[in-house]
Amino acid sequence: MPTPPTFDELLQQPSKTATQALDLFDRLELVDLEFMLGRWRGDEFPTQHPMDGALRFFNWYGKEFCDAETVHPLLFIDTNQNIFKVAPKPFLVSLALPYVAHLQHPIVKPLFWAVRPWLETQQSQARLRMMRVRDQVSATMIYDHLPIHDTFKKVDDQTVLGMMDMKGMTQPFFFVLRRV
Repeated sequence: MPTPPTFDELLQQPSKTATQALDLFDRLELVDLEFMLGRWRGDEFPTQHPMDGALRFFNWYGKEFCDAETVHPLLFIDTNQNIFKVAPKPFLVSLALPYVAHLQHPIVKPLFWAVRPWLETQQSQARLRMMRVRDQVSATMIYDHLPIHDTFKKVDDQTVLGMMDMKGMTQPFFFVLRRV
């Protein structure tokens, strides 16, 4: 039986599937809440998911975990390299998800920047808990107002693979966080 690909090998593959990412995710080390504290820079881990490319398109920066009750799940960076926190509005998310494949249309980005003042927040939008996901207990971020949770597994001391699960989504969305 061939050896399954490592994180680095799979990351370099231009075309990987959710099944390959799930296999890798299940093999990675669990993390606790304390490990996740701090600011993390996000990157994509494309798996042919409809959301692939969307976060990068909107200049997603990453996530920040202040403590278990204070989490900023959506940090973005503007053209002046300023990081700002976004409150994921449930009705906007529900409107956008059916059209996620079209969100990267050139007309959408200026709309995002136009509504930025309305989306920007300093308030925590999520919390961090230990949860059982795929028969393993690892640190998981739970959005305050959305049926979404992100579970994290350790790649190394500075990197985690995140798996976003949302009610109604047919496959998980994967991403990478690197400690700042």
